[in-house]
Amino acid sequence: MIDLVGRRAEIVALVQRQGFVTIEALAQQFGVTPQTIRRDINELAAEGVLQRYHGGAAVPSSVHNIAYSSRQVMHLEAKRRIAREVARHIPDDASLCINIGTTNEEIAKALLDHRGLSVITNNLHVAELMAGNEDFQVVVAGGLVRARDRGIVGEATIDSIAQFRVDIAVIGISAIDLDGTLLDFDYREVRVAQTIIGHARKVYLAADHSKIGRPAMARLGDMSQIDAFFTDRAPPPELAAVLESCGTRLVVAGD
Repeated sequence: MIDLVGRRAEIVALVQRQGFVTIEALAQQFGVTPQTIRRDINELAAEGVLQRYHGGAAVPSSVHNIAYSSRQVMHLEAKRRIAREVARHIPDDASLCINIGTTNEEIAKALLDHRGLSVITNNLHVAELMAGNEDFQVVVAGGLVRARDRGIVGEATIDSIAQFRVDIAVIGISAIDLDGTLLDFDYREVRVAQTIIGHARKVYLAADHSKIGRPAMARLGDMSQIDAFFTDRAPPPELAAVLESCGTRLVVAGD
């Protein structure tokens, strides 16, 4: 009999192929009770992988992201493991650009014991955290502050970041297609992230497993632009093949 992890992975794959699947159909497919399927769907919906509906599950919205307060606590331990791994790959006295995202906020915390970092960010949470180390130089990119997550976006942000060229860009993302396409929800945020990538010598992407296979409507770029992908679980074979073909280094936190 298929185990819980395998069953939930297959549920996600079925929903992604069909768009919507009923609880009854899933219970028959896997030979379990509807109550078991409801628990599976509830857990997957909490991860943001599926959208729960009455009687079944569908793919999540490609238009709206999960609320910031929910994202702060989702997969928190996975994000912390990723953050520690990213921090190990960043030397002292480096210049960084760190963009919006709750994983990046954990990375900012993990970097606080470093020395001599120069940081440009469009994330007010990151700026506040890193300003706590008096040995850091922190530059906040100008622009429009989004009330929901204190991210800074817009043309002024792009102009601010374009003045710099940093050693390492640390990028968060909302969604990763299995073909390696990087996606997000706010096109203004995407344009800022594209500028950050274009003004960095190396690009590190940090994202937990729940971002893989999610839908989002704004295309940021693809894995060929990423030097190293930091995550908490080995990615599906399709994405792993893309990483290999692109020459993107895969770093699984804890391995």
